[in-house]
Amino acid sequence: MKNQFVNPGFLVNYIRPLTPWCGGIAILLVMIGLWFSFYNSPIDYQQGNAVRIMYVHVPSAWMSMGIYSFIAISSFFGLVYGHITAFSLAKAAAPIGATFTAICLISGSAWGKPMWGTWWVWDARLTSVLILFFFYIGYIVFSKSFNDFSKGEKFSSILAIIGLVNLPVIKFSVDYWNTLHQPASISKFGSPSIHIDMLIPLLIMFFAFIFIFIHLLMIRLQLELNNRRLNIKNMKSYGDLK
Repeated sequence: MKNQFVNPGFLVNYIRPLTPWCGGIAILLVMIGLWFSFYNSPIDYQQGNAVRIMYVHVPSAWMSMGIYSFIAISSFFGLVYGHITAFSLAKAAAPIGATFTAICLISGSAWGKPMWGTWWVWDARLTSVLILFFFYIGYIVFSKSFNDFSKGEKFSSILAIIGLVNLPVIKFSVDYWNTLHQPASISKFGSPSIHIDMLIPLLIMFFAFIFIFIHLLMIRLQLELNNRRLNIKNMKSYGDLK
């Protein structure tokens, strides 16, 4: 039974009926999260209404790192065990993670302008997230740069694993370097310093983003597996012609 879940055909049949459900849950959570964010969340005494950008910026930042970890782990299993599903999951997740990282950077710039007086500063947190975005782009480019798609998967997987070293830099940059970015207020020992009325919409939006990711991943995984089958057929046809 455990081997069935790495079988592409079995996995597609398993996730296909779940795809619309995940999409529906994502839409519902986004609607609830936006309502809490705009109508049931207090205005910050220093930042005013600009603090509401947090409800998009922070969850997208969490997603950007979480999805990259997912890609690196899938790439590792693909390299070590040669699972087609692992490679396909990583390739399917990469554009989604790159999009969340772009949202994080754009929303962070929009939040930074009224707070810092500038759209961008080269501090440790912002720069390391930008590097993460470049790792995403590098992975996508490498995976599509070879006529032999298996070679592209191997090179892109190695790049993804190397990029893991950047995640601790992102996480601890506000603690160990002089940075304008505020320190962690949720993921720290003890009780979070963020008010509960702000924490609730933040977590709702985070779970909404998780279900958006799962929904899009399911769709893209099916496309990746179909593309793989087409590539294999084309390679066989080309071999027959030779």
